Amino acid sequence: MAEIPSLPQRAFVVSAQRRDELASAFQSGAESYDKIRPSYPDAALDFTVQHHPGTAVDIGCGSGIFTEQLAARCQEVTAVDPSQDMLSVLAKRLPEVRTVCAAGEATGLAENSFDLVTYAQAWHWVDHPKASAEAARLLHDQGWLTLLWNQLDVSIAWVHRLARIMHAGDVHRPELQPPLGPEFSKPEHGIWHWAMPLDFEEIIELTKSRSYYRKATAMTQAKVEANLEWYWTEHLGHAPAEKVQVPYLTHAWRSRRRTRR
Repeated sequence: MAEIPSLPQRAFVVSAQRRDELASAFQSGAESYDKIRPSYPDAALDFTVQHHPGTAVDIGCGSGIFTEQLAARCQEVTAVDPSQDMLSVLAKRLPEVRTVCAAGEATGLAENSFDLVTYAQAWHWVDHPKASAEAARLLHDQGWLTLLWNQLDVSIAWVHRLARIMHAGDVHRPELQPPLGPEFSKPEHGIWHWAMPLDFEEIIELTKSRSYYRKATAMTQAKVEANLEWYWTEHLGHAPAEKVQVPYLTHAWRSRRRTRR
């Protein structure tokens, strides 16, 4: 058995300047992002809506991959994202969902108006103290904030190396607790393992959907693709058209808003 790689002990640690630079990669290219990024396991959705929220706001919603799942379980869902391009894709899929083009730290939505705030694949793009305060402002007392991530299961050695070649942003210990503000109680968490069938072309498309690739120079992009081709076809020995079950996991954290004083 291959040795499990040593994973960093810290996550969510990036300067505001670098965070904004990488996040700007998602102001365009929403269609390609939407085609390759996976949805979330039903168990993760059950975990999110366990308390049967009537109203929910999905912040950092992107193209609406999780929003669509949430809308099937909540009476009223609002979608918030700073990219109008992402929201345009979401609107085609979910015309009934209200969309707001705004940052998670300042949504402009009415306070005390939601049972649930969600961040799917997006909490690392915000200033955590400000986003926590904004989520608390939006929630009713005892409302819930849930944070979810799909990530490559880098506890498996070959997946860890693949993620590093892709420059995936999730090469860290999945059990690391995301930072929350004092407005929220100690979070509960759940984790679910699954696999996504991908061929080499889809591996490339998944890589292209990531912020590092989108912000890189053409020379760097070509180098990443060449390294992936070597690793996938020569080192791992997969035919380009072969579908390979790539291990993933979904990790979610939920926390109840403390009662206002």
